[in-house]
Amino acid sequence: MAGTQDEDPRTTGRRRRKRRRRDAEGKMPLKEHLRELRNRLIKACLGIVVGAVAGFFLYDTIFALLSSPVVDFDDVDRSTEIAFNTVGQPLDLMIRISLFVGIVISSPVWLYQVWAFIMPGLQKKEKRYAMGFIAASVPLFVIGIAMAYVVLPQAIRFFFTLNPEGTSNIIAPDVYFTFVLHLFLAFGIAMVIPVVLVGVNMMGLITGRRVLKSWRGTLMFIALISAMAAPGGDAITMFFIAGPLVVLFGVAIVLCLLNDKRREKRVAAREAANEDLVA
Repeated sequence: MAGTQDEDPRTTGRRRRKRRRRDAEGKMPLKEHLRELRNRLIKACLGIVVGAVAGFFLYDTIFALLSSPVVDFDDVDRSTEIAFNTVGQPLDLMIRISLFVGIVISSPVWLYQVWAFIMPGLQKKEKRYAMGFIAASVPLFVIGIAMAYVVLPQAIRFFFTLNPEGTSNIIAPDVYFTFVLHLFLAFGIAMVIPVVLVGVNMMGLITGRRVLKSWRGTLMFIALISAMAAPGGDAITMFFIAGPLVVLFGVAIVLCLLNDKRREKRVAAREAANEDLVA
């Protein structure tokens, strides 16, 4: 009795809210949805802020790594450099890079917050699919960024050699790092697309046969990505880029076809069971 009387009213309120959320087969009122969304957003933003602070302290190292293809470019007839052309540009670039690093570093935090928000509305099988999607997408996205970093020096060298002899390539840092960011995102997203195809197939929105029919367009897309990453026409670099993408898309097509067969078997078994009940 004494323990009940001494219970913190705030704890009691939280328990009531949790019980209220579990009522009506797990359904939640709109007000509770908005409150939950707000709390998840706050936690995700705090994670990004903490990651951005870490990115601020790592700024010099990251700047040196990303700018090295430009700094290390050596050509007697052409000169290149990254030049700040406004007073506040160094601070602006520092904030941008720190924020980007914060988003990358804190990705487990905000991905978990997204997952925790949508999880109560998912069925057991959907939760398993979602966990598999996250577990496969994050490493593949990181691998894509790593591949982009590997091919970045070759892409920079190709574009710089297009300059006429005796000219200079003075690049604004925001323009250069925007190019680098787009390159990283293109590679990361390209690596995740096969996982998205499998997920869409499991949701029943697209069939494996339809994905298989688009193999020509898929190969053209992979060739385009490879050519953009190795614009100098280096066959080895293009193969290094295209090979993993072809394998990933091939695995995605096989998984989609297998999932279609399982779905067809389940439908056939369900129809047979219904016919037995009618009989």
